[in-house]
Amino acid sequence: QVQLVESGGGLVQAGGSLRLSCAASGNIFKVNAMDWYRQALGKQRELVASIASGGSTNYADSVKGRFTISNDNAKNTVYLKMNSLKPEDTAVYFCHAKILPALLIGEYDYWGQGTQVTVSS
Repeated sequence: QVQLVESGGGLVQAGGSLRLSCAASGNIFKVNAMDWYRQALGKQRELVASIASGGSTNYADSVKGRFTISNDNAKNTVYLKMNSLKPEDTAVYFCHAKILPALLIGEYDYWGQGTQVTVSS
């Protein structure tokens, strides 16, 4: 069984910073990519940032220059450093990963439970 566990959310004032972490654990053969999504109240879930196992990254236009995604392949962990936070960044942030499990054939999608980020003005 594969699990994603997130940490690092919380309440911060506008202009502040937070760092989210997400660790994948279980019977993992290979993590192909890890992403961060967010879902604000009443809105659809949106992709914030993604990173492939080789290190290539992609960001939503709304967070470019403020957020940085990074990974530690040895720990199957992805991080999201969020700087210059704005009230509109308030959302539940979800970790997502495309993983090849050790005991299954093929690539599967896994999601974390979500962590709340609240930015006050």
